[in-house]
Parts: sequence; structure tokens; C-alpha cells
Amino acid sequence: MKFYSQSFLYDDPWSIVSLAYLLRYPNPYSSHILSCDVISREVTPAGTLRTTRLILKTGSLPRWAPKGMISRAESWVLEESEVDPLGKVMHCSTKNLDHVKVMRVEEHIHIRQAENGQTLQTTEAFFLSGFGWGLTKRIENYGLAKFKANLQRSREGFFIILDLIRQSRRQPMTIGAPSSFLASHRVLNGPDAKAPAHHEIPAQRDSASPSGSAPEGSFSSSSQPAAPARSAWTRLKSWLRPG
Repeated sequence: MKFYSQSFLYDDPWSIVSLAYLLRYPNPYSSHILSCDVISREVTPAGTLRTTRLILKTGSLPRWAPKGMISRAESWVLEESEVDPLGKVMHCSTKNLDHVKVMRVEEHIHIRQAENGQTLQTTEAFFLSGFGWGLTKRIENYGLAKFKANLQRSREGFFIILDLIRQSRRQPMTIGAPSSFLASHRVLNGPDAKAPAHHEIPAQRDSASPSGSAPEGSFSSSSQPAAPARSAWTRLKSWLRPG
């Protein structure tokens, strides 16, 4: 079994980060997500919001994979989340429902409010293969490497949704007018969509380990200030404008 752990610190409050995480699909970096459907949603007696979603993803096999290793490239993923608005904590777990003999992948996300109005996200992922035939370790290593390679693209897509929510909260709202965030969210997967620049400041090196005691990396989501001649919202609207 392979294990991966990483922490990321956002400058945004917990309410914005948790909302952005639930609304992260679609975005220009999530072309591998074919569908995302809510199966159930309820408010628990404790006042938390519990949601179950079914996500269909697509991917590709490495060249060394035996022919017929899996019957199709798509994979169903079950996502279960619980949001505690009073405690300002969000838990989210995902796991694949098919191809589990080849490799079972579980990801656990913990988002909580940190000091000074910041938000801390902790990500843990497990990779376990039962394929055998001398390929178990190679499959697990491939899954870990693929996860780490896709993590940056996933975060860039998340930042786009985060920026949309930030900017929509600064815009004046007119009664009966459509939300600027919803209007922008509808065109995120357009053919000409491009992500706005975002700069990360690494504090420590992230880590991966075959054991369950890997140290965590820490990052900050601070970005460089926008040029005064053109606001971030103006650039974002220009990027989102169709045609």
C-alpha cells in the first residue's frame, strides 16, 4: 500500500473554501470528469450537511499494462462529504467503485478554519492493488505518481472556482438578476477557456511514503497582487467572455 499526505493553507475564510470545493466541477482542468451527480443530501440532527455524489471519471493506462487489464477507461467514484457550519469543518472522502482489484484508491479531505481567518486543507490518499502477477507494487507506484502529477492541475481548477466566488461576492447584486458566479460557471468548459495566473508559495516539501506515517507538506495560496491598471475581475470577465 502507498500513502500520500499534503497540507495546503488558503488565505480565504473557511466558508468560501468549503463552498468552492463543493462547486469545483466543472472547470477547465476537469475534462476527465464526465459527470457529477448528487445521489442524496440531508441535514443531520446535529445540523451538518451530508452529501453523497456519484462521479464518472476517465483515464488512460500506462504502456506497460497488460492487454485487457481493465474492460473500459471510465471509473465510477463515490464521494461522501459532511459540512459542519458551526464548527467550520468539512470532511470529504472519495473511493473508486470499479477496477478495485487492479487498484483501490481512497482520498480523504479535511478542511477546517485556521488562525487569522485562513483555511487549512489536509489531503490523504491511499493506493492498494490486489492484481498480483508481480505487478502489485508497480501498479501502486503508478497510482501514486499519477495522483501527484494531477494534483497541481486539480488545484489550478479549484483556484478558478475560488476566484469566481471571491469576485462574485464583491459585485453588487440586483434583485431578479442572475448571479455573476453562476453565469461564469456555465462557460468554464468552453473551448477557449484558460485559467488565470495563480502563484503558490511553497513553505515545505510535500511527501509520499509507503507507510502511514509520512510527514506533511505545507503550502500557502497567496498570489501576487494584480496590476493596478487592470483589476483581477476585469481580466477574469475578459477570459470568461464567449467568442
